[in-house]
Amino acid sequence: MFVVLKVLTERTNYALNHPFSYVYKGKINPQIGQRVLIPFNEKVIVGYILDIEHLMSSQEQYEKECGYKLLEIICLLDKEPLLNEELSKLAYEVADYYLSPLISVYQTMLPPSLKPTTSAMKKPHIAYETFVRCVNENEEDLTLKQIELLRLIKSVEEVNKRDLKSPSILKKLIEHGNVVEIKREKMRFNYASNTSYEEIHLTNEQSQVVEEFFHSNDQTYLLEGVTGSGKTEVYLEIVKRLTQNGKTAIILVPEISLTPVMMQRLYHVFKKEVAILHSELSNGEKYDEYRRISRQEVKVVIGTRSAVFAPLKNLGVIIIDEEHVESYKQDNVPCYHAKEVAIMRASHFEGCKVLLGSATPSLESMARALRGVYHHLKLNKRIYERELPATTIINMQDYRNIDYNSAIFSLKLRDEIRKTIDRGEQVVLLLNRRGHSTSMICRECGYVFKCPNCQIPLVYHQSDHLLKCHNCGYVNEVALRCEKCGSPHLMKIGFGSEKVENECRKLFPNAKILRLDSDVGKIKNNVTKILAQFENKEANILIGTQMIAKGHNFPNVTLVGLVLADLGLTLPLTRSSETTFQLITQAIGRAGRGDKKGQAIIQTYMPKHYAIVLGAQQNYESFFANEMKIRKLQQTVPYMYLSSLTITAKTEESAEELIVVTMQIVSKESKNKIICLGPSKPYVNLVNNGYRRICLFKYRDKSLFNDIMKQIMQILIKKNGISIKIDVDAMNV
Repeated sequence: MFVVLKVLTERTNYALNHPFSYVYKGKINPQIGQRVLIPFNEKVIVGYILDIEHLMSSQEQYEKECGYKLLEIICLLDKEPLLNEELSKLAYEVADYYLSPLISVYQTMLPPSLKPTTSAMKKPHIAYETFVRCVNENEEDLTLKQIELLRLIKSVEEVNKRDLKSPSILKKLIEHGNVVEIKREKMRFNYASNTSYEEIHLTNEQSQVVEEFFHSNDQTYLLEGVTGSGKTEVYLEIVKRLTQNGKTAIILVPEISLTPVMMQRLYHVFKKEVAILHSELSNGEKYDEYRRISRQEVKVVIGTRSAVFAPLKNLGVIIIDEEHVESYKQDNVPCYHAKEVAIMRASHFEGCKVLLGSATPSLESMARALRGVYHHLKLNKRIYERELPATTIINMQDYRNIDYNSAIFSLKLRDEIRKTIDRGEQVVLLLNRRGHSTSMICRECGYVFKCPNCQIPLVYHQSDHLLKCHNCGYVNEVALRCEKCGSPHLMKIGFGSEKVENECRKLFPNAKILRLDSDVGKIKNNVTKILAQFENKEANILIGTQMIAKGHNFPNVTLVGLVLADLGLTLPLTRSSETTFQLITQAIGRAGRGDKKGQAIIQTYMPKHYAIVLGAQQNYESFFANEMKIRKLQQTVPYMYLSSLTITAKTEESAEELIVVTMQIVSKESKNKIICLGPSKPYVNLVNNGYRRICLFKYRDKSLFNDIMKQIMQILIKKNGISIKIDVDAMNV
């Protein structure tokens, strides 16, 4: 009798998306879900056990029957399975739905230190602190210095070893048996909130929503609430009731910048029974938090997208705040959406519900709510029935609205900023583009400096005087001469959040200004510090990207300015109008959340576009009706599913040929029930010296699409030198 392990390798290639057989001769019984070290293709890599076979035949007989020689497992890496049964089943569901390699789902589910990858071996694991304690008070044969230290340790019962300044004396006490060392796990993430909150009493409308949630047996709910209507209070009340009944909860937020706000509220209510998971934590901190959750030491987990996989048991609710935000969709394989995964996961727990919250729900969610697929909950009023901000649209094409002092700020916006600062109130300015200038070009020949990897324009960042690629992260020094013609006459065009900050400092020299974008957020805890400074009124103006448009509650902000509201409308994407409307509505909602009335100013070159006009009015119903008519004419989401296939090959000709053949097969096999659009060059056409082509698929029958794509995969994985990416329910197309 011998043991054969069916092992999934760490390689995420579609061609390797199946288990490989290895013989196991170790003494410790292996379990499904453990990692193993394996020889593979003349390298040593990490694998993940999918199945175990105990065979009565000999190894030689087995090898003869299967036609190949079995390699032996090098060693087991874990003492117990990494994922429980529920999460293991969920991994299969996610892989099947999103047509992804199963190992890529496991790697997404687990923190860096536990991923089934070779790189995880170098990541931090358990950290320990050493304490010392007196166990023998006998002072015979001890020196006076040793007696002094022994009595000190005895007086405090237990002390951290690093806090004692006499290591040589301590060593002697340990050798004599007077003192023992005790190792304890050290938690690297310690959240401390000094913020105190008054006990919040729900309004009648909020209470009705909570009661409706608990008295319904539906699984998925959409909470549509105008900005400032108190959705957070509803979330907290629901979580509080569920945890009192022994249930647990996951709360997802779209941005790291929103996590501290929610964390403070949760810690105030649940103290240390809260865990946090997001990308700003160090690998060690993530590992510690994950283990706390695995040990069931917490009742509530809050985090960004991947926190949907937190290993909680007895789940009662998964809440997705600002459910419309695109950051809930992962761009790389597996291209999952946290909302869909949450709904899948809730079905694994009896009575578990999913609550989606937004002032501007995605069209798909609202369409499902109106059809009764989701239970529709509504909050129509702001807390204390505060008025929505008064909004003005400024046409930047009208030269009467600007002067030579600034091409970025209109006369109206500048005037209102001055008045707001003079009143001691605060301003939020939004521009959803970071950096200083969007590109650098040659005046003589028109050459545009581009990323050598992606072939997209490099963005100039004034803070460190560098050219950067916002796609792959490539960085280069600012050139003094044109790379094409050698001319020294170069110019920087366009503007981002850095340039807005510079303009602000020039126009309002006495104002205290803060900027918050992903560049500033690269320094750990910077986001939290800047938000705290602004909340404490240490600055008059906060400039930022979409990070500041959602979820924040600044009572002293009475003016919001959208510096260029139509940026997103210039992109040829299905959802460009929807995301623009949502951003405008959410940004306007940051004003007037305290006792003072707020106002918003929207600067645009497209003042009559329905997304701008209806966003200014905060008129979601009209926007939904208008956009749904357009989507119906276009026969796209939510009337049809929309997915994409990207093929990367060594030459443009190969990529083009393969994607055309693929489209022909899909059309033929589906009998034209799947509509193929393309092929086209994606915006980022060149990746790692490979050329990309993309095609879109529109369809109504999801099972038909999945079946045909699985056939396509079997054809494509046999081609050498290509990579493929399937994005089911694609968003940025």
